[in-house]
Amino acid sequence: MNTTATRRDLLKLSALGLGGLALNAAGGPGRAEQTAAPHHPARAKRVIFLFMHGGPSQVDTFDYKPRLQQDDGKQLPFAPAKNISASPRLLKSPWKFQQHGECGQWVSSLLPHTAKHVDDLCVIRSMYSRGQSHGQAVSMLHTGSDNLVRPSVGSWVSYGLGSENPDLPSFVSISPASGHGGPRNYGCAFLPAVHQATTIGHSGKLGDARIDFLGNDRLSSSAQQRQIELLQAMNRDHLQRAERDVQAAGAIESVDLAYRMQNAAPEVLDITKEPEHIQQMYGVGSSKTDNFGRQCLLARRLVENGVRFVEVSTGNKWDQHGNLKGGHEANALLTDQPIAALLADLKARDMLKDTLVVWTGEFGRTPIAQGKDGRDHNPQGFTSWIAGGGVKQGMAHGMTDEYGYYATEDRVHMHDLHATMLHLLGIDHKRLTYRYAGRDFRLTDVYGRVVEEIVS
Repeated sequence: MNTTATRRDLLKLSALGLGGLALNAAGGPGRAEQTAAPHHPARAKRVIFLFMHGGPSQVDTFDYKPRLQQDDGKQLPFAPAKNISASPRLLKSPWKFQQHGECGQWVSSLLPHTAKHVDDLCVIRSMYSRGQSHGQAVSMLHTGSDNLVRPSVGSWVSYGLGSENPDLPSFVSISPASGHGGPRNYGCAFLPAVHQATTIGHSGKLGDARIDFLGNDRLSSSAQQRQIELLQAMNRDHLQRAERDVQAAGAIESVDLAYRMQNAAPEVLDITKEPEHIQQMYGVGSSKTDNFGRQCLLARRLVENGVRFVEVSTGNKWDQHGNLKGGHEANALLTDQPIAALLADLKARDMLKDTLVVWTGEFGRTPIAQGKDGRDHNPQGFTSWIAGGGVKQGMAHGMTDEYGYYATEDRVHMHDLHATMLHLLGIDHKRLTYRYAGRDFRLTDVYGRVVEEIVS
């Protein structure tokens, strides 16, 4: 056997970043637990998390403020956030708002496709979070902490519920950002390594929708199996002598799952198998919507095949400190049609009822101008929406002030959003804990409440 080639092949399998270990009754390695029992009856089985990286403006999308339109150019009549040093001059929205659907929800002309689905949405207009900078707020959104390395929300869901498909990872991150936290946003920190996301693409770009190092065109399946058996035997021997070694345990399961994925994953990742009308609905093949459309379509295929948590990221595109109109219109053109198609597709397949779709940025934007025509970061009050998976439909929850700056009524902190997501998945956020360094950690730390008002 070529020792150098063997080492290279095994390293490729390990590089998938999968990891973790389940021990069978005899103490030997087995497959990671396929599913885990929830704390209470679940309304949702899976999550598609649509991360609008950069922070879309709430007052230009879902939070209509007539007073802001009326007072355009005037001074903000109350104190702005401490990070604002410029003159607090109000800037009206350049888009028209209109009521849509039977629920009469206000949506701006920026999002015409999503507007057609407002009767399926629960719009939370009173979000607030920690972190005036992207790094802090993105970390808060993904891990529940704005400064410490903690497991990501997808990793917590994977840890709490396990996988629906033993041949696919339970957590996949599509086109994750390389900056503002990078791997921390989909990492598992101190949780078992099997709960870290498998990534496809990067920085908002899907590329060829391929999982790196998954294929092996050098060796036959039987030869790979012999390699894996040798490696597992060596790691098993080490575990028996060391009794507990998280790194070795992670290597055992990463290689085992990677080997199984070689057969299961390519079929799932091949969106060309979708009917032409479905691809067109997502905008696949159109220059503006092709990239994000393929990401959303891939997300649907992944959850349909048992992946528990899928995150889709836009890359840091929604960060309009200047040229608000041009920048937000470009971002909406890339994402609006694919997101609407995802909602329609899930509903047509009777999957929306038990699939939780979450749309959010790390924060929103200020109603006051930055420079001539931009908006600064605003974690004090912004909008997210949730659809499917046991949330009330066609409703708006909470309010910001009359200009859309601060969340004022029925405020929902990021910890509360996390607690509610877990609740809908059948998980009590206070009971989902992991002991590390002498204390029990949880996604919501010592905070968070379930927003019962939006649960159907």
